[in-house]
Amino acid sequence: MKNLKPIGVFDSGYGGLTVLRELVEELPEYDFLYLGDNARAPYGPRSFETVYEYTLQCVQHLFDMGCELVVLACNTASAKALRTIQQNDLPRLAPNRRVLGVIRPTTEVIGQYSKSRHVGVLGTSGTVNSGSYLVEIEKFFPDLTVHQEACPMWVPLIENDEMDTAGADYFIQRHIQRLLEAEPKIDAIILGCTHYPLIEAKIRSYLPENIKVVSQGALVAVGLNDYLQRHPEMAARCTKTGQRLFYTTEQPSNFDAAASRFFGGPIRAQHLSL
Repeated sequence: MKNLKPIGVFDSGYGGLTVLRELVEELPEYDFLYLGDNARAPYGPRSFETVYEYTLQCVQHLFDMGCELVVLACNTASAKALRTIQQNDLPRLAPNRRVLGVIRPTTEVIGQYSKSRHVGVLGTSGTVNSGSYLVEIEKFFPDLTVHQEACPMWVPLIENDEMDTAGADYFIQRHIQRLLEAEPKIDAIILGCTHYPLIEAKIRSYLPENIKVVSQGALVAVGLNDYLQRHPEMAARCTKTGQRLFYTTEQPSNFDAAASRFFGGPIRAQHLSL
């Protein structure tokens, strides 16, 4: 890795691999390094201070491994840590490096999906409680009314490969019903967690056909491509040999099988001690 300068992709667990999959498809020539902090997941229920501490630690490790640009492919980290890292830590620690999140690329375009001007957000408790989607959507589409629903059971069901069980169906239907009962005018829903693409088909099956489902991965990938085109100096600093590297704070044997489901292909990860 001595001469490799990959784009870093970070998540507290596996969900960021759904974003990485889209990044690789959009930017196949670039090198990517994925870090999953699985040993300390989930981040969702943790405090702002803890999520910030853990996220900054992982970002610093990605910088140490040669990453000039890091994508926080985690809604909780993007909601609870990104702004502080960008405003307070980067100017002090690495002024020429950049850290991006997954919330802004979605909120920049969500208004294009809604005619009723009522949109929903499905996410973890941490993401919903942070209010980040409310703040960001207000910046770009102040005419939109946003309705949120926390789905605390969805990530554990997905990570434990219980997606095709009756229990998963119960919790998916329950939270969708709550969201639509709170506001029947919703005509677009953001999947505000990078795990949720794995249950997108089930989510759609419980929604009326007129409601659009907006998944983040493709939007983040298009947004990153646009960012690199607008910042050629950063694009030039990222190496382009098409390599994919995977690291986890958990034991790789526990990580690889589950991670392969999220990424859509075989993965062999290395262990990283924090």
